[in-house]
Amino acid sequence: MSARDRHGDTVRLHVVTGKGGTGKTTVAASLALALAAGGGTVLLVEVEGRQGIARLFGTRPLPYEERPIADAPGGGRVCALAADAESALLEYLEMFYGMRRAGHVLTRFGAVDFATTIAPGMRDVLLTGKATEAVRRRVGERRRGGRNAGGGRYFYDAVVMDAPPTGRIAQFLNVNAEVAGLARVGPVHNHADKVMATLRSAQTSVHFVTVLEEMPAQETVDGIAEIRTAGLNVGSVIVNMVHPGFFDGPVLREVAEGSAETDALMRGLKAAGLESPEETARALAEEMSAHAQRASAESEIRARLDGVDRPRMELPLLGEGVGPEELHVLAEHLREQGL
Repeated sequence: MSARDRHGDTVRLHVVTGKGGTGKTTVAASLALALAAGGGTVLLVEVEGRQGIARLFGTRPLPYEERPIADAPGGGRVCALAADAESALLEYLEMFYGMRRAGHVLTRFGAVDFATTIAPGMRDVLLTGKATEAVRRRVGERRRGGRNAGGGRYFYDAVVMDAPPTGRIAQFLNVNAEVAGLARVGPVHNHADKVMATLRSAQTSVHFVTVLEEMPAQETVDGIAEIRTAGLNVGSVIVNMVHPGFFDGPVLREVAEGSAETDALMRGLKAAGLESPEETARALAEEMSAHAQRASAESEIRARLDGVDRPRMELPLLGEGVGPEELHVLAEHLREQGL
């Protein structure tokens, strides 16, 4: 993955998606830390309301407010935001109509639910709109009415969005076009157009997180095709939780074909003076066979992922839990692979 796309333009919005269980939020947080290393300021945005970012960094639940959550090497900083549709609607009403107080009254009567019922894409517009506004924001700008009055450098060097899973990502990102079609004039139309202009520009890349298993890999391939069809830019494929390899290729092939040297294992165990060498040798041979079969299947999945013709990175399996320390380890792996 590179901070620049194929045309050399800087990517500033990194949308991270993946099938449930692939560690999408973990990768998004690690990516934010990696981008901030060296002195950058990065905003990490959560849009699903799960508070997964807060749990990873070991903090209290995040509010609808951009606040620092972690330091990165070299003086960098990661800020985080838990975006929700209701708060985004209140901000939207204040920015474009100056009616935040009236907006609070509307939300008490279920205005958000009503709005998202008559225009199903409105919720996603509000959430993606918050992220894209942060991408466009510049230091010193006046945010009322969505006008850029700053003209200086960007407020954030990059924005990372922990986005919905692969099965919904194309609809989530493209829904602004549908809303723009519903509202053909006025602030809603202009807002949706501005959001889509950012999402479809070279500033935005959609990264796919997967593991070396059949279903997540297939969803990744399908999701990439949908994103390309929607006219959006595909970034990298990030293979997460990769098991370590214990044997080289020739040994794995022999074991996978059922030719594990159980007798040799048993002799070695006897020479080492271990108890129950025969039983232990059989158990080791079975584990080697399972490892070889998994490695063979993973190799086939890697070959399939090669077919999407996008950069691929791999992150190791770190054990049972992931916290702030592990996030920094994963961020360093991303940087070592060319982030």
